[in-house]
Amino acid sequence: MSSSRRSSWSLRARLLAAVIALLAVVGLTIGVATTFAVRDYLIQQVDAQVQEEARRDVGFHMRGPGDPGTVRPGQPKDTVRAVVRPGGAVSGERADPYADRGRSDITAEQGRALASVPVDGTIRTTELPGLGGYRVVAVKTPDGDSITAIPLGSVNDTVLRLVAIEVAVVGAGVLLAMSVGAFIIGRALRPLRRVAATAGRVAELPLDRGEVALSVRVPEADTDPRTEVGQVGAALNRMLGHVAAALSARQASETRVRQFVADASHELRTPLAAIRGYAEVTRRGRDEVPPDVAHALRRVESESARMTTLVDDLLLLARLDSGRPLETEPVDLSRLLVDAVSDAHVAGPEHRWRLDLPEEAVTVPGDAARLHQVVGNLLANARTHTPPGTEVTVTLRPWDGGGAQVSVLDTGPGIAPELQDDVFERFARGDTSRSRAAGSTGLGLAIVAAVVDAHGGSVEVESGPGRTEFVVRLPGSQ
Repeated sequence: MSSSRRSSWSLRARLLAAVIALLAVVGLTIGVATTFAVRDYLIQQVDAQVQEEARRDVGFHMRGPGDPGTVRPGQPKDTVRAVVRPGGAVSGERADPYADRGRSDITAEQGRALASVPVDGTIRTTELPGLGGYRVVAVKTPDGDSITAIPLGSVNDTVLRLVAIEVAVVGAGVLLAMSVGAFIIGRALRPLRRVAATAGRVAELPLDRGEVALSVRVPEADTDPRTEVGQVGAALNRMLGHVAAALSARQASETRVRQFVADASHELRTPLAAIRGYAEVTRRGRDEVPPDVAHALRRVESESARMTTLVDDLLLLARLDSGRPLETEPVDLSRLLVDAVSDAHVAGPEHRWRLDLPEEAVTVPGDAARLHQVVGNLLANARTHTPPGTEVTVTLRPWDGGGAQVSVLDTGPGIAPELQDDVFERFARGDTSRSRAAGSTGLGLAIVAAVVDAHGGSVEVESGPGRTEFVVRLPGSQ
């Protein structure tokens, strides 16, 4: 199994696998050692029988009841006794309870195998054709070489039964260990799961903006510094405390900034209106002013109007940031889009404006003035940042069970890929293809995102060469 696949296992699975593997290795080691010890012991017992039978053969005559080649009653099944005469002839019998005499003659192949055993009194294992393994000893006698062989069948049968028992016991032990180990490990890892659950709840909180009440903490029972999990839990609680303090400081700073922007925007509206009014009165007064002064006054009016628009946008964003609720009433988006596209056509007659509406009117709850501002800003954005002759298509479709989807598609040069993630940020500006020639404040799309978000909707953009589409989705009545 690859290391990458093992690394994807949970800690519980790895611990359980390690325990099972260790238990299996220990059980296998004990089983192998026990099997070899039992086998050696049984072979020693067989060797003792072989030695005893071999001692009885010494001094007997070639023939008669004591002939070394004759199997005596009471000997183990398949015991073989043979004699190799000085001329090399081999004779012998095997204890066979199924034979008429209780014994049967050995075959020539078996005799040759026995004759090849060294006559040195050493017991060794020999394979007899058709009979299997035997413990055999060959000794010198007055009548020739006496050979005694006792089968290892009973030893092998005992060892096989022992192996089967060991496999069954080890298998049962592994299964029992898996069940008990899974319970014990699961219980031991329960505090770690609670710590992970706390971290997961924190990860789901919207920490990027707004006021965040970070009250989630690891339970005190899981912060015992004497345990590894407790150390992790305590460290996580300390970290959450620092994060909560940082978020509170950030929120306080943002609140002060929003309040400052709102106050400054509100205070600037009056002097800007006065500057614009005095400039207009002076330019239109009875006394004729020089051309350069008239031009300067017109520029003062123009810039004061632009400054007023910027202040109004900042004030709107500050109010939306503070969570001030918008008006909520049924808004006929079909009529709203007709009015917005008509205004855009007047403001940009050099563009080609198209409107695609469904047959039935689409109505959503919201603030009509702010939704009109959303569509107007998107159309102004298309008009400002695309060359004359660009086709702009506004489409309205029902969406998500009572909601609505509004898309503004233009065939302009598009937005650079590296700028698309920031188009809804405040004061974000595009490249030269979307320039500031028309006096853009950089707040239009930020207002679109803020107003749509205040309505519980979403806005996204897809852009490429020759195609840019803004899609606004607004929820229906809940």
